[in-house]
Amino acid sequence: MPTAPRALVLGTAALLAGGAMPTSLPRAAQGAPRRSAAEDPPAIAPAEYAARRAALAARLDDSAVAVVALGAGEPPNDYEPFAQAPSFRWLTGFVEPDAALVMVRRGAAVRATLFVQPSDPAREVWTGVRAGLAGARAATGLDTRPARELRPMLDSLAGAGLPLAIVGELEVRGVPTREGVLVAGLRAAHPGLRATSVAAAVLPLRARKSTAEMARIRRAADVTVRALGEAMRLVAPGVREYEVQALLEYTFRRLGGDGPSFVSIVGSGPNGTVLHHAAGARVMRAGEVVVMDVGASWDGYAADVTRTLPVSGRFTPAQRALYQVVRDAQAAAERAAVPGARWAAVSDSAAGTLARGLARLGLVESPAATYDCAEPRSPGGAPPQCPQLGLFYYHGLGHGIGLEVHDPAQFYAGDGTIRPGDAFTIEPGLYVRARVLDLLPRTPRNLALAARLADAVRRLADVGVRIEDDYVATERGVEWISRAPREVGEVEAAMAGARRGVAAPDTAARGGRRPR
Repeated sequence: MPTAPRALVLGTAALLAGGAMPTSLPRAAQGAPRRSAAEDPPAIAPAEYAARRAALAARLDDSAVAVVALGAGEPPNDYEPFAQAPSFRWLTGFVEPDAALVMVRRGAAVRATLFVQPSDPAREVWTGVRAGLAGARAATGLDTRPARELRPMLDSLAGAGLPLAIVGELEVRGVPTREGVLVAGLRAAHPGLRATSVAAAVLPLRARKSTAEMARIRRAADVTVRALGEAMRLVAPGVREYEVQALLEYTFRRLGGDGPSFVSIVGSGPNGTVLHHAAGARVMRAGEVVVMDVGASWDGYAADVTRTLPVSGRFTPAQRALYQVVRDAQAAAERAAVPGARWAAVSDSAAGTLARGLARLGLVESPAATYDCAEPRSPGGAPPQCPQLGLFYYHGLGHGIGLEVHDPAQFYAGDGTIRPGDAFTIEPGLYVRARVLDLLPRTPRNLALAARLADAVRRLADVGVRIEDDYVATERGVEWISRAPREVGEVEAAMAGARRGVAAPDTAARGGRRPR
């Protein structure tokens, strides 16, 4: 799923499966085989969570401090889905609402207490059985107390002069968060209280994935790949976007996933040029392409994979040419993405490939060409310049994946390098919106530029192409974990095979740890 410019995006998983599943969908679909529980990675041990808490405590400057992490609150309505706060889940593994963690550090000694909602049989008629104090203690190994005792404990710590280190932001876009509201109340009662956010200390720790976390990301990618294989059997003229979305998300759950890790993006025709288009009722048409940017969640960990498919089963020559430019850019980024590489260099390798490809297609004047991106700031002055590449490529190359689909990535912090333990995506894309040239400021230079590019834009109008894959960095190198057909010929062959009920070739069978 694309991020803002200059962010890293590396993620995509795709295709294939076998088995049989009755369906009333427009074309017979054969379902991916159900996964065996024996395939599931073992649960993350309480000792790993304890090590994470110790690592956070060790990063704090104060020798005496209280670390406070709030879990997500109860949804406004008990029939709405609950999603745990990622950093709280990373520290505790506890996934019930309205919980909190307090770690009190005095010198080398650290004591952690988990505050949870007590078991309430009357409430559980609506919400289901909750762990309660005893269940939470057994699951996490932490001392547990009722959630109602959180504020008295914090009052006591604040009264004793301990500063508070808050895991999370105190406000977002000027609006106080739940953490901010809690701190404001404490400061009102304890005017001398020192409370600061330590989110910046937590995110680099979360970025470095353990073996157990990588196993979950791999499983999420595998489920996503198999679901995309099912979607390939359905994509055809006359099918609606939401039908594909429904099949994808059904398959996520059928194969043991939690569901989608983000709102599934299924955009056909002009909708494929909208970065975060939610699947709608649009009917796919012959001669179009469809962009499917989706990801399963498995035990809380996200995959993020994109494939662009020809609705009719084969790309037109113009679509094929644009697709190849994007695939070449992804391959260039993969070659550059090795442990120790700076992400900026990886991103630049993809952008340079995209720019040269667009120049060959006549969509930009040259790889380094610019346009007037605003009127001159002063009479007679030169207008500011923007790269012509940005007319067709307007998101970052990739992002981290983990407990969030846009997870903190180690290479975003500090020296910006890829290191063992990183999990990320690479997702270059090009999008030719039919009216892209109408967005140019109407300067004389831009009017002449629009006239020169008009034919190329018309040839590829309403075609979007994005290819996204998922990767993990280990001591042995960077591994492509979302192995599925992505070369032009592989995609077309896989779709032809899927329509005949034949499994497409598994690219993982080629061997090797590095993508081509």
